[in-house]
Amino acid sequence: MGDRFGKTGFRILAYISATLAIAGIALPLLPTTPFVLLAAFFASKGSPEFARWLDDHPRFGPAIDQWRTRRAIPARAKALACGMMALSWGLLVVLGASGLVLALSGVFLCGTACYLLTRPSY
Repeated sequence: MGDRFGKTGFRILAYISATLAIAGIALPLLPTTPFVLLAAFFASKGSPEFARWLDDHPRFGPAIDQWRTRRAIPARAKALACGMMALSWGLLVVLGASGLVLALSGVFLCGTACYLLTRPSY
């Protein structure tokens, strides 16, 4: 019973992630690649059929393959992510966030940017 519930949970998370990835194609502020990778991970745990569909998809498949084989992220996705993180942090400054909030979010965002920028690009 617990295994069945786990597969259902992973399947639901896969579909939610894929829906967000599809929305990211049309919405410039919503990143596509991270949601595609999440959908592939969750689908591999809960829905082998959906995982195969994602792997074979002409738009999503290459990103999944590049991540699995090289841990590579598209250069465009890196640029968009770093730009949005900088914009988010700048918005916190403009809105007058406390120094503690600025410091903590700045450390987190810089760490995330460093991780992204040290991955190979394609």
